[in-house]
This record gives sequence, C-alpha cells and structure tokens, in this order.
Amino acid sequence: MRTAKASPARSNTREELSVLGAPVEVRRHAGARRLTLRVSRTRRAVIVTLPLQCDLGEAGNFLNRNIDWVRARLDSLPQPVQFVDGAFMPLRGEPHRLVFTGPNRSNRQGVVGRTTESPIPGFQIPTLPIPTLQIPTLQIPTLQIPTLQISGNSEHAPRRLTDWLANEAKADLTARVAHHASALKVKAKGIAVRDQASRWGSCSTTGVLSFSWRLVMAPPAILDYVAAHEVAHLREMNHGPRFWALVRQTYPGLDEAKRWLQIYGLDLHRYGASEI
Repeated sequence: MRTAKASPARSNTREELSVLGAPVEVRRHAGARRLTLRVSRTRRAVIVTLPLQCDLGEAGNFLNRNIDWVRARLDSLPQPVQFVDGAFMPLRGEPHRLVFTGPNRSNRQGVVGRTTESPIPGFQIPTLPIPTLQIPTLQIPTLQIPTLQISGNSEHAPRRLTDWLANEAKADLTARVAHHASALKVKAKGIAVRDQASRWGSCSTTGVLSFSWRLVMAPPAILDYVAAHEVAHLREMNHGPRFWALVRQTYPGLDEAKRWLQIYGLDLHRYGASEI
C-alpha cells in the first residue's frame, strides 16, 4: 500500500491510496467516532472512514489488520470488462461484440452501426451472468452475433461508445417517461442521464428525473420499471403504500423487475470499467 503525508484534519476530506490493486479512499468525518471500512461494489473501491483526530498511519494499520476481509470482498466482485476491441457487452438485454473500426472522419457519432457476423468454427460466446442474457456455450458456425462497430482511434473509442450508450439510454428513457407520465397525469421538468453508482434513478424536488445510462444494457423491461418508479415520485416523494400503488398502476410487473435489479444490477457496473 502506498503511503502519503497526512493533511490538516478537516471534515469530509479525502486522501486516495491503493491496496490489492484497488483504489482506497480515506475519508475524515467530523461525525465519525471510530474507524470503519467498506468496499464499494459499484466503484470497486475500498473506503476507510476515520475520526478527525486520526492520521493516515492509523488508517493504514486498520486496513492492514483487516486485509483478509478486504481481499475476500474484492474477490467476490464481478471482474471488470473494459470497452476494448473484441469484448462482449450487453445492449438492451442482448450480448454484443465490440468492433473498433479505426479512424473514420465521416462519422462523428462514434458508433458506425450494429451488424451481425458469423463466427469461425469452434468460436465460443462468453456466458453473461444475467438471466435474460445467459446463453449456453455454442459451437455453431452459422450463429449470428450482434456487433457494435465503433469508429475512432483505439484510445478514443471507449469514450465514444460510452457517449453513444448514454444517448441511447436517454432516448429510451425519454420515451418511457413520457408513457408513464401520461398514465399518471404528471409531467417531468427534465431528464438527465449520468453514471450514477449508488442508485438507478432519482427524482428531484423540482421534478427533474435522473437515471443511470447503464440501464440501456439491461433488458428493456428493467429500464421501463425504473422510468415508472421515478415518474411515480412526481406524485409521491416517498416509498409509502400510495407510491407503490402508483408504480404498480403503470407498471404491474414491478416485483420481478425489482428482484432482477437486486440480484443482477451490480453486474452492469463492471462494463466499461477502467483497468485496476
């Protein structure tokens, strides 16, 4: 683990270290009474929170004493899948192979298009650990594999793909928000799409709905549920019985969608992850 000099104690300050190849965030907090440790499952980061009077040396000792716990938590996380040529990722619930086509000055949107290709004999499609995405290992030469073709230099293609996915997510969400808003007789003030790590969607007091762009990788029914969930907040800013009745009114299959996100939603955060 890399060491660093302690900075003056302040509330909510952060210093970044690393351990076991994962980033470590050391946070001082005025309300902390003891050192605590957790692993962010979406950001693959180790977070140590300590009282203001503690220094980095104490944080390092605390981390070393609990290194086996940290290792076990990190080992349990899904392996990251970077956006590189040849990688597989889900799009609207279906596995796609990424194809980086190189520079293309005539295409400014990044993604050239979606096509299918026939694999060579013996080619095996990786199994994606999401129920609606799971397909058995196949060795059928005629199987058609959906691809996403991304233009640009290899160092720029991942960013262009992420931007394209965010735009696709916003288009899908805009359509489904409009549908559910009409059903519940409400209107959203705006729709924002971000890479939110702690939640799939949110509704501000001003009526702006925010969503994770990663929903576009899930089966469309999951994105639809999250849209219905946040639209219902335009009527009920809570999670009480009346709120859930509104969600069920416009999206009857909410129980199955909630369960899918609880079990498999974490997997969507590993795609496009940076190399650790």
